[in-house]
Amino acid sequence: MAASIGSLLEEISAVEDPTEELQCLKTALLSIPVEALRASVSGQRLSAIFSLLNSNHRPQVELCVDILERILMALSPEVLVQNYRAELQAGLTHPHDNVKVLALTQIGRIIGHPDAVGEVLNNHGILGAVIRCVGEETMAVAKEAIKALSNLSRSKPGLDELFQSDRLKVLKDVMAASDAVRYRVYELVVEISSASPISLGYCANSGLISQLLGELTGDDVLVRATAVEMMTALARKQHGRQYLAQQGTMDKISNMIRGAETDPFSSLYLPGLVKFFGNLAIMESPQQVCETYPAFQNKVFEMALDPDPAMIGVALDTLGLLGSTVEGKQVLQKTGEKFKSVLLRMSQLASAGATELRGRSLEAIWQLLGLQPVEQTDDLLALTESWFRLLSDRPMELMRDISGQPFPELHCGALRIFTAIATQPWGQRLMIDTPSFMEFVLDRSTGQTKEAKDAKFELVESLACSSTAAEILGSQNYIRLKTYLREGRYYVSAVASVGTEGAD
Repeated sequence: MAASIGSLLEEISAVEDPTEELQCLKTALLSIPVEALRASVSGQRLSAIFSLLNSNHRPQVELCVDILERILMALSPEVLVQNYRAELQAGLTHPHDNVKVLALTQIGRIIGHPDAVGEVLNNHGILGAVIRCVGEETMAVAKEAIKALSNLSRSKPGLDELFQSDRLKVLKDVMAASDAVRYRVYELVVEISSASPISLGYCANSGLISQLLGELTGDDVLVRATAVEMMTALARKQHGRQYLAQQGTMDKISNMIRGAETDPFSSLYLPGLVKFFGNLAIMESPQQVCETYPAFQNKVFEMALDPDPAMIGVALDTLGLLGSTVEGKQVLQKTGEKFKSVLLRMSQLASAGATELRGRSLEAIWQLLGLQPVEQTDDLLALTESWFRLLSDRPMELMRDISGQPFPELHCGALRIFTAIATQPWGQRLMIDTPSFMEFVLDRSTGQTKEAKDAKFELVESLACSSTAAEILGSQNYIRLKTYLREGRYYVSAVASVGTEGAD
């Protein structure tokens, strides 16, 4: 096979219009497994294919890219950098975007290899061209460039080259091209900063993080929204949160929430501010965040009662996130009547809101009611039971009605709420006291989609594995639950066929 690959390469070099030969080569390459291909192309020179990239004939260029992609992926990064460094560098400024993507993909492989990356670090032309590709209009090109630079920053020499050399000026020049490109660079900087405290130090010293923080209070509300989203990503790491706290970012965002009441454009960035603190509360401490930044908690309650669906949706997600932890449940309970009003609104939305908000309401209620077995103290069990009963005069019937809806997100959402209370003794008592409820649980004919069968099985599993189920539900129901569990989630009972011989 190596001989045939070599002969095809020779034929391509010898003809004026190599389209047919290129197609034959592509077909031959696709028929060879990667391991065998590595041996087949070893020692073959690809200069003829690279030279054919310099053409205005798009089909020819695309064939060459397909061929090179297949061959180069079979070669090691060391071989690439030794034999095709100049060709790959030329590809970074090629007029065709797919050639740029090819070059960036292979340079990214070189950067990710410890024995090959030095050749890129020592070649300022390659690295500068990669940085400039971040500013390309085509997102596929920009994404590959960002990926390569992100990989480069995983080592100290890479960080030094990117942030402590003339390459930093190139990066800042690229940022100035447009708002869209500036956001891309910010995303790259946040990704690098999130990797480690050392990486964050490099980015902070470059001035790019300070520039991003300055966008929070800029005149452009869309820029503010983007900046908050990036701050949220950085805050997912502990060293990122510490840095933001030192810079006073949390106080700044809290003040923005307060000032949103007088800003007619606040709806464009307010959801992002709330998401920021919601994530912060889960990663740090719900009680500490809600007490330190009361504007956040107050705004979440306001948004839950707001007529704007966008505001309601974010509030529901945030309340569910807070209520998914024991500490968060306790914080919400302390607000008294405020939270009761919000819980009633959730119930109303779950039963009669727009379909998307119904699903998000059910998701939030599920998170609020859930308790792990180790969390089931008397106080917390009393809390979740009181919340469930606040949903309606007849909450079991309410959720049962919602579970009969044809929309999967509603059917499965209601089943998840039943699953949440299924491990709690008060929930089991409600189930056995609700007429025909156990028949509903054990009926396999309700909900025929995979998602519905999975949701029903999880409900059965929660009941069957509960230490109090046998006593509360009774031995007969317990045995039927265990049988359902043993048969599996997709069990279908055999139905005897009825003979029809002699029928008219």
